[in-house]
Amino acid sequence: MDHRFPPAAARRLAAAVCALALAASACGCHRATGTDPLPQWTAPAATGSVPLPPGAHFEPASGHPSPMPEALGPGSGSAALDGRSPAERVPHIFARGRLIVGVDQSQHLLSFRDPSTGQLAGFEIDVAEAIAEDIFGEPGHIEFRFVDSTDRVAALKEGRVDIVVRTMTVTPQREQEVLFSTPYFMARTRLLSVEKNHITTIDDLTGKTVCVAEGSTSLQLARAVAYNSRILKVKNWADCLVALQQAQADAVMTDDTVLSGIAAQDPYTKITGPTLADGYYAVAVAPPTRLVDTVGVIMQVNSTIERIRSDGTWWQMFNRWLAPYQQTVGPPPLNYRHPAPGKTQPTGGDRR
Repeated sequence: MDHRFPPAAARRLAAAVCALALAASACGCHRATGTDPLPQWTAPAATGSVPLPPGAHFEPASGHPSPMPEALGPGSGSAALDGRSPAERVPHIFARGRLIVGVDQSQHLLSFRDPSTGQLAGFEIDVAEAIAEDIFGEPGHIEFRFVDSTDRVAALKEGRVDIVVRTMTVTPQREQEVLFSTPYFMARTRLLSVEKNHITTIDDLTGKTVCVAEGSTSLQLARAVAYNSRILKVKNWADCLVALQQAQADAVMTDDTVLSGIAAQDPYTKITGPTLADGYYAVAVAPPTRLVDTVGVIMQVNSTIERIRSDGTWWQMFNRWLAPYQQTVGPPPLNYRHPAPGKTQPTGGDRR
């Protein structure tokens, strides 16, 4: 096809090009030279021009506090160990040859895809792998499946996963829906912000935006204490880092374990302020059914938690992943409903 312009059209095009060139000159636009200053990066303003993370949406400030979530302890107690072997406790998992675990794939330091290896890594991945290794006597018998925070209970009840190891805080409501292990970590809810924002308390968030994950206990807390702030609700905590960097949020409110992962990725952020709440992470399992004795699964999980507390493995995990960013008093106390005969409930693991 011939794309040549007729003479009249060519003249009009040339005139238009010249006009644009003159306009650019009048604006002070010029071709870059070796002496031009380097362009300066400016943080984007929260004007809505940058799209929110997928699935994220704002909840306007209510102006009045929601009911404060009840103080969260380690739960009503998990199933104490019995004398059975792993093959007897979890025969369906043992026969299958692998443990299926629901995890996150984007919680840095806890459960994330390591870009250098392409493998999942983090504190909670180490916990899950220890559970699988204790069942089968060797590493490698594990399958990870990704679940959102809002999908954890459904993934268990629908049988898509055997257990969930995904920063799942023990709450009375959740205890009505799933079985929990004895806790494997105690976390403290705090704030994280860009240092230049000078946000250190809840009062500093008045008129600003705080980011939390949908379906998390932090969302309930934010509604109770940050009621003068707009809430940005996201699907995953990694989205809060993106929102913070895009100036779509002024701070993140959640557990210090999650905040540690964010701080490790952005040196301009800082965990700040007093502790707003405490919470205990535990492994979750579906309630027992006529076909599957999930109480045996919880017992098997608890046997691993006991082991990593007593042999120093828990401290190795903590020191590897979280120690540079937060402090801890150590693994939480064991929390059983009915301790097995001769069993004691030590209050902390040996520090290694």
